Amino acid sequence: MPGVYISYPFCAQKCTYCNFASGVFPAELEQDYLAALCSEIAAEDWPWQPETVYLGGGTPSRMAPPDLDRILNAIPGRPWREATIEVAPGGVTEERAYAWIRACLDRVSLGVQSFIPRELARTGRKHTAEIVSAEVSTLRGVGLTNINIDLIAGLPGQTAASWRESLAWIEKLEPPHVSIYMLEVDEDSRLGNEVLLNGKRYGAPEVPADELTADLYETAVAELERLGIHRYEISNFARPGFESLHNLKYWRLEPYIGFGADAHSFDGARRFQNVESASEYVRAKSPRLGSTPANRTEERFFVGLRLTDGIRPEPAEWTRFEAPIQRFLTEGLLAREGEKLRLTNRGVLLSNEVFAEFITP
Repeated sequence: MPGVYISYPFCAQKCTYCNFASGVFPAELEQDYLAALCSEIAAEDWPWQPETVYLGGGTPSRMAPPDLDRILNAIPGRPWREATIEVAPGGVTEERAYAWIRACLDRVSLGVQSFIPRELARTGRKHTAEIVSAEVSTLRGVGLTNINIDLIAGLPGQTAASWRESLAWIEKLEPPHVSIYMLEVDEDSRLGNEVLLNGKRYGAPEVPADELTADLYETAVAELERLGIHRYEISNFARPGFESLHNLKYWRLEPYIGFGADAHSFDGARRFQNVESASEYVRAKSPRLGSTPANRTEERFFVGLRLTDGIRPEPAEWTRFEAPIQRFLTEGLLAREGEKLRLTNRGVLLSNEVFAEFITP
């Protein structure tokens, strides 16, 4: 069954590493955006009943409970099999947590990124490890136990020692799901752009070298495995039964529909994208920019191979990609187990190089 993604790009502050179409916007725009979002959802003819809902952004946890209800009331299928809300630490209260439960949200993703004060200050985050710990207790106290914690490897000033300190908090808090992202250096974030320009703002000179960032990631893989939190996708780790059902749809090429600015949709054959910015979205008569046909063969390789379980290529795909498959098997980046193909541990670290070979120019 398909999933639903809702984009809410409003934040209390713009983090230096963030390369999403989110930020701090006027309150008037936020209200206009909510109205446009409700209109887009209401216009959907719903030929199917969604199985999962994911509220991302942005910081959708900032949404007032009546606004949240207005949006979710328009989506059929409640209660869904899984419904996630992204939350910025420092914004969890018992009152809001109960409101999320009443709205049938049953999974909370906390954008922690780091538990180290100096690293948090460099990124613009305002929480502390103690705040995160208290809010995890609040969530569990009201019955929201399906919790994810995000961490980023490669933040300015991060060291092997500070990374282990963040991982020690994971052991203390015992979340059932953890996401580990390696810092993306690109011009779409203030920090990434500063690194590319060899600048000094946002702690850019202290961004760890690629080799250290890779070491931090591998340390996390080993430590989480020790804690019983297993990698099931390059950036995602879970205790058995707590994998993100919604995100698995992306990697398994299952249908989903996105609402809001910069939201993407996939119907199984074609991909669709909405206008990128919140202001464009509010002004647009129709937010959807158009569609492109999906190449399921190529996408099975560069999306499906992200999964630890790997993929089962069709006979024609073994033939079509025989040369890169054999090269990566020889180089130890891919492993073959019967009719299944998966990335090795080394292949995960060089996954972009692997994926590029399965995309037709």
